[in-house]
Amino acid sequence: MTFDIHAALPAALADRAGAWEFVRAFAADRARAIGPADGYTPAELDASAARLGVPLPAALRELYELLGRRSDLTSNHDVLLPPDKLYVEDGLLVFREENQGVAWWGVRPDGDDPEVLVSFSTAEPVEEPWSAWLHRFSLAAVEIVLSETLLFDDDLVEAVELDADDLDLLPETMRELAFPGYPESESAGNRIRWFAGHDLLGRHDGTMIVFRARTEDDLETFFDAVCGPDEDDEDEPDARAG
Repeated sequence: MTFDIHAALPAALADRAGAWEFVRAFAADRARAIGPADGYTPAELDASAARLGVPLPAALRELYELLGRRSDLTSNHDVLLPPDKLYVEDGLLVFREENQGVAWWGVRPDGDDPEVLVSFSTAEPVEEPWSAWLHRFSLAAVEIVLSETLLFDDDLVEAVELDADDLDLLPETMRELAFPGYPESESAGNRIRWFAGHDLLGRHDGTMIVFRARTEDDLETFFDAVCGPDEDDEDEPDARAG
Protein backbone atom coordinates (compact mmCIF):
# COMPACT_ATOMS: atom_id res chain seq x y z
CA MET A 1 0.00 0.00 0.00
CA THR A 2 1.33 3.46 -0.92
CA PHE A 3 2.06 5.68 2.05
CA ASP A 4 -0.06 8.86 2.02
CA ILE A 5 1.57 11.37 4.34
CA HIS A 6 -1.50 13.60 4.43
CA ALA A 7 -3.85 10.75 5.31
CA ALA A 8 -1.47 9.33 7.92
CA LEU A 9 -0.71 12.56 9.77
CA PRO A 10 -3.99 13.06 11.75
CA ALA A 11 -3.35 9.90 13.76
CA ALA A 12 0.15 11.17 14.58
CA LEU A 13 -1.36 14.38 15.93
CA ALA A 14 -3.89 12.53 18.08
CA ASP A 15 -1.71 10.60 20.52
CA ARG A 16 1.66 8.96 21.13
CA ALA A 17 0.72 5.62 19.59
CA GLY A 18 -0.34 7.39 16.40
CA ALA A 19 2.91 9.36 16.33
CA TRP A 20 5.03 6.20 16.50
CA GLU A 21 2.94 4.47 13.83
CA PHE A 22 3.37 7.51 11.55
CA VAL A 23 7.13 7.55 12.16
CA ARG A 24 7.41 3.86 11.27
CA ALA A 25 5.44 4.27 8.04
CA PHE A 26 7.22 7.49 7.07
CA ALA A 27 10.66 5.97 7.63
CA ALA A 28 9.80 2.93 5.54
CA ASP A 29 8.56 5.18 2.73
CA ARG A 30 11.21 7.92 2.72
CA ALA A 31 14.29 6.26 4.21
CA ARG A 32 14.64 2.71 5.58
CA ALA A 33 12.25 0.70 7.70
CA ILE A 34 12.85 0.85 11.45
CA GLY A 35 14.20 -2.41 12.84
CA PRO A 36 14.41 -3.96 16.31
CA ALA A 37 18.07 -2.96 16.72
CA ASP A 38 17.42 0.73 15.99
CA GLY A 39 16.53 1.71 19.56
CA TYR A 40 18.11 1.78 22.99
CA THR A 41 17.22 -0.83 25.59
CA PRO A 42 15.10 -0.09 28.68
CA ALA A 43 18.18 -0.82 30.78
CA GLU A 44 20.18 1.87 28.98
CA LEU A 45 17.41 4.40 29.57
CA ASP A 46 17.05 3.35 33.21
CA ALA A 47 20.78 3.97 33.64
CA SER A 48 20.40 7.45 32.13
CA ALA A 49 17.53 8.30 34.48
CA ALA A 50 19.54 7.05 37.47
CA ARG A 51 22.56 9.14 36.45
CA LEU A 52 20.42 12.26 36.03
CA GLY A 53 18.33 11.71 39.14
CA VAL A 54 15.11 12.50 37.26
CA PRO A 55 12.56 10.29 35.48
CA LEU A 56 12.48 10.13 31.69
CA PRO A 57 9.00 10.99 30.36
CA ALA A 58 7.21 8.03 28.77
CA ALA A 59 7.12 9.58 25.27
CA LEU A 60 10.85 10.31 25.35
CA ARG A 61 11.60 6.74 26.41
CA GLU A 62 9.39 5.40 23.62
CA LEU A 63 11.19 7.45 20.97
CA TYR A 64 14.60 6.30 22.17
CA GLU A 65 13.47 2.67 22.36
CA LEU A 66 12.00 2.89 18.84
CA LEU A 67 14.75 4.64 16.86
CA GLY A 68 17.24 6.35 19.15
CA ARG A 69 20.18 4.78 17.29
CA ARG A 70 18.94 5.86 13.83
CA SER A 71 21.06 8.96 13.26
CA ASP A 72 19.70 9.21 9.69
CA LEU A 73 16.25 9.90 11.18
CA THR A 74 17.35 12.03 14.13
CA SER A 75 20.74 13.69 13.62
CA ASN A 76 21.53 14.74 10.05
CA HIS A 77 21.57 18.41 11.08
CA ASP A 78 20.58 18.80 14.71
CA VAL A 79 21.53 16.05 17.14
CA LEU A 80 19.34 13.80 19.27
CA LEU A 81 21.57 13.22 22.28
CA PRO A 82 22.27 9.59 23.22
CA PRO A 83 21.03 8.53 26.67
CA ASP A 84 24.45 8.89 28.27
CA LYS A 85 24.67 12.51 27.03
CA LEU A 86 21.27 13.72 28.26
CA TYR A 87 21.57 16.46 30.85
CA VAL A 88 19.48 18.73 33.05
CA GLU A 89 19.65 22.52 32.75
CA ASP A 90 17.29 25.11 34.26
CA GLY A 91 15.19 22.20 35.53
CA LEU A 92 14.70 20.85 31.99
CA LEU A 93 15.88 17.56 30.55
CA VAL A 94 17.84 18.56 27.42
CA PHE A 95 17.61 15.94 24.66
CA ARG A 96 18.53 17.72 21.42
CA GLU A 97 21.14 20.26 20.29
CA GLU A 98 21.56 22.31 17.13
CA ASN A 99 24.63 21.20 15.20
CA GLN A 100 26.53 24.46 15.77
CA GLY A 101 25.49 24.85 19.39
CA VAL A 102 23.06 27.73 18.94
CA ALA A 103 19.82 26.02 20.03
CA TRP A 104 18.75 23.40 22.54
CA TRP A 105 15.49 21.50 23.13
CA GLY A 106 14.26 20.24 26.49
CA VAL A 107 11.29 18.97 28.47
CA ARG A 108 10.28 19.08 32.08
CA PRO A 109 11.01 15.63 33.49
CA ASP A 110 7.42 14.88 34.44
CA GLY A 111 4.26 13.78 32.67
CA ASP A 112 3.93 11.19 29.94
CA ASP A 113 4.09 13.49 26.89
CA PRO A 114 5.30 16.89 28.10
CA GLU A 115 5.63 20.19 26.28
CA VAL A 116 8.91 20.77 24.42
CA LEU A 117 10.74 24.05 25.00
CA VAL A 118 13.57 25.58 22.99
CA SER A 119 16.42 27.91 23.92
CA PHE A 120 18.39 29.94 21.38
CA SER A 121 21.87 31.32 21.94
CA THR A 122 21.86 35.09 22.49
CA ALA A 123 24.61 37.66 22.91
CA GLU A 124 23.07 38.94 26.14
CA PRO A 125 21.34 37.05 28.98
CA VAL A 126 17.54 36.95 28.68
CA GLU A 127 14.97 36.76 31.46
CA GLU A 128 13.19 33.73 29.95
CA PRO A 129 15.76 31.64 28.04
CA TRP A 130 13.27 28.85 27.20
CA SER A 131 10.19 29.30 25.01
CA ALA A 132 7.43 27.07 23.67
CA TRP A 133 8.32 24.85 20.70
CA LEU A 134 5.57 22.18 20.48
CA HIS A 135 3.00 21.27 23.08
CA ARG A 136 3.73 17.51 23.14
CA PHE A 137 7.00 15.60 22.94
CA SER A 138 5.52 13.06 20.51
CA LEU A 139 4.73 15.93 18.10
CA ALA A 140 8.31 17.11 18.41
CA ALA A 141 9.47 13.56 17.67
CA VAL A 142 7.48 13.59 14.43
CA GLU A 143 9.01 16.98 13.60
CA ILE A 144 12.51 15.62 14.27
CA VAL A 145 12.02 12.73 11.86
CA LEU A 146 10.49 14.97 9.19
CA SER A 147 13.27 17.57 9.52
CA GLU A 148 16.20 15.19 9.68
CA THR A 149 14.91 13.07 6.78
CA LEU A 150 14.46 16.27 4.79
CA LEU A 151 18.15 17.07 5.33
CA PHE A 152 19.78 13.89 4.07
CA ASP A 153 23.20 14.78 2.66
CA ASP A 154 22.62 14.14 -1.04
CA ASP A 155 21.82 15.91 -4.29
CA LEU A 156 18.05 15.71 -3.81
CA VAL A 157 17.87 18.44 -1.13
CA GLU A 158 17.66 22.11 -2.14
CA ALA A 159 16.52 25.46 -0.77
CA VAL A 160 14.62 28.24 -2.52
CA GLU A 161 13.85 31.74 -1.31
CA LEU A 162 10.07 31.90 -1.19
CA ASP A 163 7.97 34.40 0.73
CA ALA A 164 4.77 33.26 2.39
CA ASP A 165 2.82 35.28 -0.20
CA ASP A 166 4.34 33.15 -2.98
CA LEU A 167 3.49 29.69 -1.61
CA ASP A 168 0.84 29.34 -4.32
CA LEU A 169 3.78 28.76 -6.70
CA LEU A 170 4.37 25.33 -5.20
CA PRO A 171 3.45 22.37 -7.41
CA GLU A 172 -0.25 21.49 -7.18
CA THR A 173 0.67 18.07 -5.81
CA MET A 174 2.54 19.64 -2.88
CA ARG A 175 -0.16 20.53 -0.37
CA GLU A 176 0.29 21.95 3.12
CA LEU A 177 0.49 19.34 5.84
CA ALA A 178 -1.90 19.67 8.77
CA PHE A 179 1.02 19.91 11.19
CA PRO A 180 0.73 22.67 13.80
CA GLY A 181 2.87 25.71 13.07
CA TYR A 182 5.86 26.15 15.37
CA PRO A 183 7.66 27.46 17.38
CA GLU A 184 4.43 27.97 19.30
CA SER A 185 5.93 31.04 20.97
CA GLU A 186 6.07 32.83 17.59
CA SER A 187 3.21 34.67 15.92
CA ALA A 188 1.26 32.66 13.36
CA GLY A 189 2.93 34.40 10.41
CA ASN A 190 6.42 33.47 11.61
CA ARG A 191 5.81 29.80 12.33
CA ILE A 192 7.31 26.92 10.37
CA ARG A 193 4.93 25.16 7.96
CA TRP A 194 5.23 21.84 6.10
CA PHE A 195 4.22 20.94 2.54
CA ALA A 196 4.24 17.51 0.95
CA GLY A 197 3.26 15.39 -2.01
CA HIS A 198 4.04 11.81 -2.88
CA ASP A 199 7.42 12.81 -4.34
CA LEU A 200 8.24 16.07 -2.53
CA LEU A 201 8.62 17.21 1.07
CA GLY A 202 9.26 20.81 2.12
CA ARG A 203 9.61 22.99 5.23
CA HIS A 204 8.88 26.72 4.96
CA ASP A 205 10.17 29.16 7.58
CA GLY A 206 8.51 32.32 6.25
CA THR A 207 11.20 33.34 3.78
CA MET A 208 12.66 30.09 2.42
CA ILE A 209 11.54 26.58 1.66
CA VAL A 210 13.93 23.66 2.10
CA PHE A 211 12.68 20.66 0.21
CA ARG A 212 13.60 17.13 -0.71
CA ALA A 213 12.63 15.19 -3.82
CA ARG A 214 12.65 11.45 -4.45
CA THR A 215 14.40 11.71 -7.82
CA GLU A 216 16.16 14.27 -10.02
CA ASP A 217 13.05 14.44 -12.19
CA ASP A 218 10.99 15.37 -9.13
CA LEU A 219 13.59 18.02 -8.32
CA GLU A 220 13.19 19.58 -11.76
CA THR A 221 9.41 19.44 -11.47
CA PHE A 222 9.64 21.50 -8.31
CA PHE A 223 11.96 24.09 -9.83
CA ASP A 224 9.88 24.37 -12.98
CA ALA A 225 6.82 25.13 -10.87
CA VAL A 226 8.46 27.57 -8.46
CA CYS A 227 11.17 29.20 -10.58
CA GLY A 228 9.92 28.65 -14.12
CA PRO A 229 11.50 26.33 -16.70
CA ASP A 230 15.28 26.59 -16.92
CA GLU A 231 16.13 27.88 -20.39
CA ASP A 232 19.77 26.83 -20.08
CA ASP A 233 20.31 23.37 -18.60
CA GLU A 234 23.83 24.37 -17.58
CA ASP A 235 22.66 27.32 -15.46
CA GLU A 236 20.99 27.18 -12.06
CA PRO A 237 17.66 29.04 -11.76
CA ASP A 238 18.21 32.47 -10.20
CA ALA A 239 15.80 31.77 -7.32
CA ARG A 240 17.74 28.79 -6.04
CA ALA A 241 19.28 29.48 -2.67
CA GLY A 242 20.87 26.11 -1.93
